Amino acid sequence: MNADVAALIREARGRHGISQATLARRARTTQKQISRIERGEISPSVSTLSRLLAAMGERLELRAVPGPRDNRSDDELRTDFEDLTAAERIAQTAALSRTLTGIAAEGH
Repeated sequence: MNADVAALIREARGRHGISQATLARRARTTQKQISRIERGEISPSVSTLSRLLAAMGERLELRAVPGPRDNRSDDELRTDFEDLTAAERIAQTAALSRTLTGIAAEGH
């Protein structure tokens, strides 16, 4: 993640054509701190990252996205299915049935 944050700051600085020193002055931090962030040596807090981006006229957007669900064990899948309500199980089974029917129909 440090590499992602480092690239984010470095690329934003590049888009705006400003030096580390200029960014540091605008964000009320040190050039050394900017350098350490851009090298991935430290991971800034969300508030620091937001402040750095704001100093360049950009804003930070955070969002959660579902993680990959591949390669899950049968036990994990079974536990997840057992945690569903009856209505959720029926809906999930119906969706799977429609998907499999569609795949089978394409095979003809």
